[in-house]
Amino acid sequence: MLDTLHIKNYALINELEIQFDKGLNMITGETGAGKSIIMGALSLILGNRAEGKHFFDPSKKCVIEGEFNIGAYQLNSFFEQNDLDYADHTIIRREITPDGKSRAFVNDSPVTLVILKQLGEQLIDVHSQHATLQINTEEFQFLVVDSVADSFALKQSYKESYMSYKKAKRELEELKETVKKAALELDYFQFQFDELDGAKLVPDEQGTLEQQQRQLENAEDIKRSLNAASRLLENEDIAVLTQLKDAMSQIEGISSFLPEAADLAARVKSTLIELKDVAAELTSLEEDTHLDEGTLLEINERLSLLYSLQKKHHVDSVEELIQLRDDLEAKLLAINSSDEQLERLEAEVIEKLKVALHNAKELSSARRLVLDTIAGEVQNTLLNVGMPNAVLQIVLEPLKEGEMRESGVDTIHFLFSANKGQALQSIHRVASGGELSRVMLAIKSLVAKTSALPTIVFDEIDTGISGEVALRVGEVIENLATNMQVIAISHLPQIASKGAAHFKVYKEDRANRTISNIVRLDQSGRVKEIAQMLSGANPTDAALEHAELLLKG
Repeated sequence: MLDTLHIKNYALINELEIQFDKGLNMITGETGAGKSIIMGALSLILGNRAEGKHFFDPSKKCVIEGEFNIGAYQLNSFFEQNDLDYADHTIIRREITPDGKSRAFVNDSPVTLVILKQLGEQLIDVHSQHATLQINTEEFQFLVVDSVADSFALKQSYKESYMSYKKAKRELEELKETVKKAALELDYFQFQFDELDGAKLVPDEQGTLEQQQRQLENAEDIKRSLNAASRLLENEDIAVLTQLKDAMSQIEGISSFLPEAADLAARVKSTLIELKDVAAELTSLEEDTHLDEGTLLEINERLSLLYSLQKKHHVDSVEELIQLRDDLEAKLLAINSSDEQLERLEAEVIEKLKVALHNAKELSSARRLVLDTIAGEVQNTLLNVGMPNAVLQIVLEPLKEGEMRESGVDTIHFLFSANKGQALQSIHRVASGGELSRVMLAIKSLVAKTSALPTIVFDEIDTGISGEVALRVGEVIENLATNMQVIAISHLPQIASKGAAHFKVYKEDRANRTISNIVRLDQSGRVKEIAQMLSGANPTDAALEHAELLLKG
């Protein structure tokens, strides 16, 4: 429930704090005193968007803060899902800066307006004359029936099975479309795969072939250069090896006189040995090198094939061709196995449809069991609030065979007649604003017995009624407040007298400024306020006596 509402720098309010009672809280005041301002402030912490800039002092930010006692409402999972710190006494704060920027907080953690609205809907239900429009929506009508039938678990089971069926059906349709397109491309894919698979592609093959090609194309130059190098080392008159041998002999001849020469001779000898190995390898390479026209032709043909495939498929390497081949193989495998996939998915869709239809029928049966009960109880309440001839009929009509919606396999209609001889029609077509308010009050009183809302706000629900009817409406609201916290804004003394707590909104002038304020009335203050509601600003003794009688109930 809402414990405290704190408003700072909003519209005509400089700063005020309202501490609400757990039962019925009445708010009264003259037209224009600021009751709608308080409702506007409350709507901001419930996640509604800030329409325009409403600042008492345009240079300061507006702050609306509400403290809620939510210990009994089982909202832990909501807080956990949205990564919020849970507390039995939760504080919701909304701040709007002078430049129009808005921020929202739950227990000092910043939240989006979406999350704030989701939380607000679980804390407070605001009912105004405008809200009576929702009575004709299918969503609200099913909510009423499911609340009384206690069928939310059935509804959730159906919804989950319905969404699972829809997902499977969507996957089946997508697969059918994919198979259809693939069938048109099957021959093309097969041709491409056969061509690449027939090429017997080998990783790193192209580089090796290109190296072999270069060697074979330059075989004569290679052979000539190797032969020349070998002759320079061994076979010429000035062969390098012969000269190194002579140099080594000369150095060894003086090593007995010059100790350093021995080391130099050893180094020359080592070089001589290395060059002999080089000369031997040169000879061997020269003997092995020869021009093989047949091999060169084969290599050129193989490279030509590789280059042609790369150009055709817009790639730059054999490795990419191999990847393309593998992808084509996977596509062909998928196409060839699509019949099995289709059979599996079709069976899955049939099974999930069966489950969804079963759950839908259970939900529909549970709803049908309470239709007469809802209509009867609402009519009894309407009888007590001055609508003795009101008739409510709730009709569930099955959808076409095999058709389903997220709400089930039925459509729902609240048909209503307020007067004798009046044909039943959709409720918004035959009920006036005041009648709709009383119908909504009767419905919410019924729903509150089975799914008590934490707090309900009635914003001028008494429009269009007076006298004995107003007294009966007050009694219904009073009874409703035994199960939940109720906040009601009223212009009628018969309703205002029912409150456990009574707040008066008023305007006053301070330092050339008009401000709105609110005060909780004591017993004498309530008598005076209700007497003024009965007879005007200067109540008569009779009005005061009547006010006391109303308060005594």
